[in-house]
Amino acid sequence: MINKELELAQHFIEKTNRNLFLTGKAGTGKTTFLRELQKKSPKRMVVVAPTGVASINARGVTIHSFFQLPFGPIIPNSSNQNSVIQRKFIRAKIDLIRSLDLVIIDEISMVRADVLDGIDEVLRRYKDGNKPFGGTQMLFIGDLQQLSPIVRPDEWSLLSPYYKNAYFFNSLAYQKANVISIELKHIYRQQNQDFIKILNEIRNNSLSEQSAELLNKQYNPNFNADKESGYITLTTHNNRAKLINNKELNKLTTKTKTYKAIITGKFYENNYPISDKIELKVGAQVMFVKNDISHEKRYFNGKIGTVISLEKEKVIVKCAVDDIIEVGYVTWDNISYSLDKETQAVSEKVEGTFTQIPLTLAWAITIHKSQGLTFEKAIIDAEASFAHGQTYVALSRCKTLDGIVLKTPIKSTSIISDITVSSFNKQMEENQPTESELKESQKQFQLELIEGLFNYHNFLYPINRLIDLYYTHKTSLKGNIIEPLQKLKDEGVVPLIKVASGFKNQLNSLSVDIENIEESKLIQERFKKAVSYFREETKAKLTEVFNTFSFSTENKAIEKDFERQIQNLEEFLHIKTYLLSNLPPNFSTDIFLHIRAKAILNKPEKKKKQRVEVTTTENKELFEELRLFRLSISNSENIPPFQVFTQKTLFELCEYLPQDKKQLKKINGMGKIRVQKYGGEILEIINEYVSKNDLE
Repeated sequence: MINKELELAQHFIEKTNRNLFLTGKAGTGKTTFLRELQKKSPKRMVVVAPTGVASINARGVTIHSFFQLPFGPIIPNSSNQNSVIQRKFIRAKIDLIRSLDLVIIDEISMVRADVLDGIDEVLRRYKDGNKPFGGTQMLFIGDLQQLSPIVRPDEWSLLSPYYKNAYFFNSLAYQKANVISIELKHIYRQQNQDFIKILNEIRNNSLSEQSAELLNKQYNPNFNADKESGYITLTTHNNRAKLINNKELNKLTTKTKTYKAIITGKFYENNYPISDKIELKVGAQVMFVKNDISHEKRYFNGKIGTVISLEKEKVIVKCAVDDIIEVGYVTWDNISYSLDKETQAVSEKVEGTFTQIPLTLAWAITIHKSQGLTFEKAIIDAEASFAHGQTYVALSRCKTLDGIVLKTPIKSTSIISDITVSSFNKQMEENQPTESELKESQKQFQLELIEGLFNYHNFLYPINRLIDLYYTHKTSLKGNIIEPLQKLKDEGVVPLIKVASGFKNQLNSLSVDIENIEESKLIQERFKKAVSYFREETKAKLTEVFNTFSFSTENKAIEKDFERQIQNLEEFLHIKTYLLSNLPPNFSTDIFLHIRAKAILNKPEKKKKQRVEVTTTENKELFEELRLFRLSISNSENIPPFQVFTQKTLFELCEYLPQDKKQLKKINGMGKIRVQKYGGEILEIINEYVSKNDLE
């Protein structure tokens, strides 16, 4: 069956860079959409979720783990210890973040606004600081009518000056991110139209008398499920569920058998998908908590059955007369994302494993834990609902109205709905994107990629910073510095920016009546010529000039700042050159994204600092001999080169050419001890050079 909303969402993710909130009622296929995207999308992505269990289920990692966020409130633009800015990332993580095209956040309804702003801050820091989420495409998946973010009163007292409420859509980044929303309409879980109508009314906090009457026909406070019936009780609190399970287990007179989990590597307790110690008895009602990955697909997450046999390494569960399942230990992986050294692909690394029988006692579970599950039959106790969405989540777990038994009647007090969510959902429903908006977004994405290829603005900051450093600390610097820097700026970057601006205007003009840039012969021809021009100009006006740049200084602070700006320039130049040299003649979005990622990840090896140690003295040969002598002493004595003698000393030795120890002592930095230790060899090198070149 064709699902227009699903297709539209898929095209927005794959063909554009628009940020998308994908929502829909329970059972509309959000999780299936995520799974398919992970398998088939050409974009480089990571999947994160707000809790450990949610991340394991989504085959992703937790938000806090991937983005290294603090667990307390994240105050926007703050420099306190809980600030995102204080967190340091290793180079591999930075490279991974910079190479991402897409970040997917599952179960977005449970993500606080400040956490989303923390993600924005990290992405801006390592990608484009001027764009929401650093210019990375964001996909938010979830249902706001389900479970909401948890924020304690003391946390809210700190966050309330910055946010209207804790929901993710009130984050500062979300407000600026031009997010489109698509609601999945077709419900796969339920088929009965009366039941679907009831769920929609509860979801929207508008339960009619007619629907309430129909729903409460399922009210049966004295209902006792038969042992073989497969009912599960959904309740509001952990202690209620635990009490029911223990009570029912104790009723059984059969022998208890305990199954202990096998845990390897890193797998933190709060991320365990089920208990690490499961006590079962023959006759116990259990629920499968994982999908069967074998070809038989014998069970699924949420399937109910009764234990009929307990063996050493396996449990036999009867789900129906002709449905007897033998299940052994299965494994959950704790995933981390990293870069594959050979392919440079975003790879999933298994940090740890949790191996256990995929069953849990299932006379009762909490509504919170039931989110994402599907049941044939359920006893619902929603009397003590205390949070937005609980009643809706409980009822929507069931496939049919006939499969529900209500322990307490559903009243208006059982339905807790947040007016802010209702208002947001209404606004979202009225602004669903269209096919024409998809086509325009696709074209704009293609134009932005091409514009970014020919954009040289990011070169200006490091060049200007180096020029400022030179004029501020001129006396502390030596080398070929200002001439190549001015040439890079005035004859390279600034003219290229002007040409690129003209090309951008021309491209926008040519694309007015074009739907798809990739299918335009005229634009493809202009693109081909532009790549050739910018490739040659980049080589002649930037690469060749930059290679003549050199500096040296004894001031460690200046050296560090210089090195940082040089590294930025080298990275920008490498990425630009790699792209211009490796792109095919015709522009293709998928190929461009692939090559851009390789350009970011396949960085040249960092050159040693010696490359910037140069001399302005005429006696360059002597300078090099003394530098090598200093380096050999440094290596043999395991001390830094400047402790042998400083750069300034090296220059003066080449300038004044001392002939004996008396003259050597007059050289800056050559005290009695240094002359005693190294003087003889230094004078020998100098005298040999003077004699060889007939100098005085």
